[in-house]
Amino acid sequence: MSMTKIFNQALKLTGALALLFIAYLGVTSFTQTSAKEQRTKKEERQKSFKEDYNVFALEVPNQIDFAGENVPLDDPDIHERLDRELLVNTYWQSNALLLIKRAHKYFPLIEPILKEEGVPEDFKYLAVAESGLTQVVSPAGATGFWQILSQTGREYGLEVNSNVDERYHIEKSTRAACQYLKKAKEKFGTWSLAAASYNRGMSGISRQMERQKTDNYYDLLLNEETRRYVFRILAIKTIMTDPSDYGYHYKKGDLYELMPTKIVEVDTVVSDFADFAKNYNLSYKTFKNYNTWLRDTHLNNASRKNYEIKIPLLK
Repeated sequence: MSMTKIFNQALKLTGALALLFIAYLGVTSFTQTSAKEQRTKKEERQKSFKEDYNVFALEVPNQIDFAGENVPLDDPDIHERLDRELLVNTYWQSNALLLIKRAHKYFPLIEPILKEEGVPEDFKYLAVAESGLTQVVSPAGATGFWQILSQTGREYGLEVNSNVDERYHIEKSTRAACQYLKKAKEKFGTWSLAAASYNRGMSGISRQMERQKTDNYYDLLLNEETRRYVFRILAIKTIMTDPSDYGYHYKKGDLYELMPTKIVEVDTVVSDFADFAKNYNLSYKTFKNYNTWLRDTHLNNASRKNYEIKIPLLK
């Protein structure tokens, strides 16, 4: 092969290598730029997260009472227990906001009854703690806003059967709960112990008081649920009394409303509530939503008892 051909091939090879090298430099530069951009974006995200998302420790009130009884917050154990419930209930934001919305709907039914019965208004927060102001049924069968067991309901004057279950009747179950709480207050001497007994039972609280030789709820060593119970009520009270202090903001129109109703008295058998509802231009669903204590599609009423049925006045 002539020297000229060898020289030309060398030039071609050198050019190809040069092009490969330039391409390599380009890829390397692009990779480095891409990695740099990724690092920058990551740093910006971290900065944004730090600036825009914050979880704060909460300030525990210096003084708080339950039903007019002072809570001894100077005791470190009591302070920590209230702090725990404030944190848990404040940072469960969706639940807390739902409670605030429902309270606007249902507290106007509960508050006048508490006042009439001579039970402190703070006990409306007990209903919130028990059920979230929903007609829930517990695994043990406790039912309604006040989570009343069937036997307890009957003891306090509620009708409980498959056709009618007044544990779902907000006003009547509130009066039954009041009767229990007043009896417990008379037995134990304080509203805090009465509240604890609502969770643990009067006999359960009595046994612990005798065993531990104290008549003060805040000095009792109790099971975990009852130990937290009054503090959960206190936390709910604190948050719902001043929700904006805990980061909750809403307009009046965001709150739930209960439609006004009229009472229709019934002392006969009702064979079909769907037909009954239609007579008042109501759907079966709407009728049942306002009369959840009517548990079946009909009313037996063999005794010809007088029942007061709510008829919502639709707008």
